[in-house]
Amino acid sequence: MNKSIRVALIGNPNTGKTSIFNQLTGLKQKVGNYPGITVEKKEGICKLPNRAKALIFDLPGTYSLNTNSLDERVVAELLLDQKDGDYPDLAVVVTEVENLKRNLFLFTQVKDLRIPTLLVINMADLIPKKGISLNVDALEKKLDTKIALVSTRKGSGILYLKELIANYHNLSAGPTTVISKIAPEYFSKLRQALPQENLYRLWLAIAQKMSLETKNAIPPASLPILSHKDLKQLQHRETVLRYQFINNALKETYLVDFKTAKGFRAVLDKIFTHKVFGYILFFMILLTIFQAIFDWSSYPSDFIDAQFSEISGWIKSNFPAGILTDLLAEGVISGIGGIAVFIPQIAFLFFFISLLEESGYMSRVVFLMDRLMRPFGLSGKSVVPLISGTACAIPAVMATRTIENWKERLITILVIPFTTCSARLPVYLILIALVIPDDSILGLSYQALTLMLLYLLGFGMAIFSAMVLNRILKMENRVFFIAEMPNYRLPLLKNVGYTVLEKTKSFVIGAGKIILALAIILWFLGSNGFSKNFRNAETIVSERIEKQGLTPYSKNYIKNNIDLYLKNIHTSPTDRDQVSGKRAIQDSVRIRTRNLEENAKRQEIASYKLEHSYMGYAGKGIEPLVKPLGYDWKIGIAVLTSFAAREVFVGTLATIYSVGNDQEETIKNRMAGELDESGEKPLFNLASGISLMLFYAFAMQCMSTLAVVKKETNSWRWPLVQLLFMSAFAYLVALTAFQLLK
Repeated sequence: MNKSIRVALIGNPNTGKTSIFNQLTGLKQKVGNYPGITVEKKEGICKLPNRAKALIFDLPGTYSLNTNSLDERVVAELLLDQKDGDYPDLAVVVTEVENLKRNLFLFTQVKDLRIPTLLVINMADLIPKKGISLNVDALEKKLDTKIALVSTRKGSGILYLKELIANYHNLSAGPTTVISKIAPEYFSKLRQALPQENLYRLWLAIAQKMSLETKNAIPPASLPILSHKDLKQLQHRETVLRYQFINNALKETYLVDFKTAKGFRAVLDKIFTHKVFGYILFFMILLTIFQAIFDWSSYPSDFIDAQFSEISGWIKSNFPAGILTDLLAEGVISGIGGIAVFIPQIAFLFFFISLLEESGYMSRVVFLMDRLMRPFGLSGKSVVPLISGTACAIPAVMATRTIENWKERLITILVIPFTTCSARLPVYLILIALVIPDDSILGLSYQALTLMLLYLLGFGMAIFSAMVLNRILKMENRVFFIAEMPNYRLPLLKNVGYTVLEKTKSFVIGAGKIILALAIILWFLGSNGFSKNFRNAETIVSERIEKQGLTPYSKNYIKNNIDLYLKNIHTSPTDRDQVSGKRAIQDSVRIRTRNLEENAKRQEIASYKLEHSYMGYAGKGIEPLVKPLGYDWKIGIAVLTSFAAREVFVGTLATIYSVGNDQEETIKNRMAGELDESGEKPLFNLASGISLMLFYAFAMQCMSTLAVVKKETNSWRWPLVQLLFMSAFAYLVALTAFQLLK
C-alpha cells in the first residue's frame, strides 16, 4: 500500500482554508490537540486520483511565520522540525483573490523553507465581479509553482487541486527570495557555521528563538549573536524584500479595474457597523436566534423526550425485573435522555453562529464591540474569545493567545466563564420551560426573551468584571486593535453542516461520557441504603397510608387523572363507545382509581426509599447550604455533580427522578411534578427557578475550564480565584433573588 502524502494546509485567517479542508476530506476528519499543548489539531483523509491518499493537516491560521501568538508558533515549529511525524511532504498555501498581495507574504516564507509548495487562490468566482484580471500562467512562472483557482462555494477547482497534490513531486522546491541580501555579512557567517543547512530555515529559527534539529549541530556560542533591536531591524528588511518580490510578481499578472467592479460591501458595512443601527440590528438578530431556538426546536425536542420515556418504559415492561433492568431504565437511559433532549437546541445555536461566521458578519460584530470594550480596558481582540465562549469556554480561553498584551489577555481569560456557553443551555431551557409562562408580547415569546436576557446578563457581567480587574491589576496595558473585514458571502451550507455536526457531536460525546458515569453512580446511591428506614420502606409507608392516607400530591394527581378521564368519556367518541351506561362508567372509574392508588403507593414507597438511600443522606447533608436558595436536597445533589460540567445538572435530576419511577413520563413532566417540602406547591416555581438560573449564570461549574485556565496562565492562582469568586458571587445573587421573589 502506498504511503499517504502528508499535506499541510496553511493560510491567513478568513481565506477559506477550513472550507477547502472540508471539500478535500469530507467527513473523514478527526480533531485533537498537538502533543503537550491545547491548540486544536485537525486532520483528514483525502482520496486522490490514481487511488492515492493524502493526509491533510489543517494548521491554525497564521499571517506569517514571524510568530506573535501560540497558534502561529505551532505552525512555524512544525515547518522547522523535519523530524516531526507531521512534517509535510507538501505545503498548500491558501490565499483569497481580493487580498492576494498580503496572503503571498506567507507563501514566500513557506517556499523559502524549500518545502514543495502549491498555491491555492480561493474565491475565484469573485474575479469578474471585482474587476480582477489574473494571468495564472505568468504568475506561476513568477512564483515558480503551480496555482489552483478554487471556489468552495461553486465547488470548482477541487478536482484540479487533488491532481496537483497527487503530482506534488513535480513541484519546484526552490526559494522565491535571496534572504542573504538583507545582511550579506551576517548571513555569510551563518552559512559558514552550518553550510549544509537551509539558510532561511536557520535564520527563521534564530529570529523566532526556536530550536533547530540538525545533523551538524554546532554549539549556540559558535553562531553569530544579534541584539533584539538588530533582529527586529533584519525582520523589517526581510518584509521589505518580500513585498518587493510580491509587487514585481503581481505587477503584470494581477490587475484590478475598479470601474467594472460590482458589489455592495461598502454600503452593507455602513449599515452593519453603524454606531447606532449596527447595535440595533445585532440585537434583533440575537432576538431572532433565541426565538428560533425555542420555536423550531420544540418539536424535535419533545419527540426525543417522548422516545426516551417510551424506551425506559419498554425496558421495564419487557426485561426481567432486577438490578440490570433498573440500571438501564432508571440510570443509563434517563441520564443520557436528559442531554439528548437538548440536541436540537444546541444544534440550532451552532447553526446560527456558523451562519454568522460564514457570511462575514461576525467580523463586523467584533468591530462594533471594540467601541464598547475600550472603556472597560479591553479591545475588539477580546470580543472573539468572548463570543467563542457562547459555544464553549475551553476553546474561548485558548483563543486569547492572539492577544499580545498579557494584562488584556489575563483579564479576558478570567471573565470568559461569565459568558453563556452551550453547556448552560440545557439548564436554562428546562428551567425556563418550567417557570416562565408560554405566552408572548408583540409576537415575542416570554421564554425566548428570558433566554436572551440570560445571555446578555452573562456578557454584561463579563464586561463589568473586566472593568474592575483593569483597575485592580497593576500592569501595563497598551493595546492596538486591527480588524480584518472579509467579504460578505452567502454561507456555504455544506460547511455550515460540517460545523454543526462536529460541534454537536463533540458536545454530546463529551457530556455523554460524564453523564453516563455519573448516572450509574447516582443510580447505585439512590437504589441502595444502610438504614432501617430504607430496608423497611414498604412497611413504613404502607402503615402510614393506612393511618393518614396518601399524600396531598398523590390525591391531587389521582383527582386530576380521573377528571381528565371523565372529560374524555364525554368528549371523545372512541372513549364513549368503549364505556357506555352509568354503571359501566362508575365501575370503570372505580377500577382506574384503584390502579392509580396502587401506582401512587408504589411511587411514595420509591420516594421514601430514595430519601433514605445513600444519595438521600448525602443530599440531606448539603441541604442546609442550598435551602436558603429555594432548593431541596435533590437539586443540591444536581448542583454538586454539575461541578464536573454544567450540563450534568439536567442529566442528574433526570436520573434522580427516575429511580423507582414506574411511569412513562418525560423529564419535563417529572420535574414539573416535584413539590416543595410542604407537599402542596411546585418545587420549581418563579422564585426558585430564577434563583437557579442566576446561580448557573454566574457560577464556575466546569472543572475542564479551570484546568485550561491553569494551563494558559501557568498558575493555579487564577483558576482558584475564578472558582472562589464566581461561586460566592453566584450564591449571593441566587440567595437575594429567591428571598425577594418568594
